[in-house]
Amino acid sequence: MINYYEELSGEEQRQVTESIQALCRQTFILERRYDRKTRRYQINREYYQCSKHLEFVKAYFAIMDIQVMENSQIGVIYIRGEQVVGEKLPKLATLYILILKLIYDEQMSAVSTSVNAVTSLGEIHEKLGTYRILKKQPSTTDIRRAIALLKRYQIIEPLDILEEMNGQSRLVIYPTIHVVLMGDDVRALIETYEEGEEEDDEPEV
Repeated sequence: MINYYEELSGEEQRQVTESIQALCRQTFILERRYDRKTRRYQINREYYQCSKHLEFVKAYFAIMDIQVMENSQIGVIYIRGEQVVGEKLPKLATLYILILKLIYDEQMSAVSTSVNAVTSLGEIHEKLGTYRILKKQPSTTDIRRAIALLKRYQIIEPLDILEEMNGQSRLVIYPTIHVVLMGDDVRALIETYEEGEEEDDEPEV
């Protein structure tokens, strides 16, 4: 493994380092990301850098008992394993992930030519209300914090400026949502939240 790295050019060594750092920081590397300026999906060079040196990157993370996975069908490279400890998500961000997965699955079942989906903040909150898993309207600060966190982990990409977000604000749902949760897991978690909300609503004796 060391020989492989030492035989690389300086530029290629930099690429390997960037790939490892990106996976440690983000968990996911997307093949294509939405660029708000051009309003188009752009190729992410980090993905191809990582894919080019994937065997070395896998060997590097294997030392820490972490798997590096590539799903070329949806264009995602990601890490997984018991040693991968992500940031503890606030409840609102967790609920958003559940609903985003449901919306993503619905859109993918209707359109087979794309791996990305688009929704709105209003649609997310409407579904949260439908499933009765959000007792009260979250504050603007909590909404922005949750959206910013999911953006950092490349689960979504806001199409509007965070400071100006409202019910009509649109969000790209990246295929990483497919890796984060499976459909059956989402429904089981939603049922758990629904049961919890029902218990919370019971009057005190």
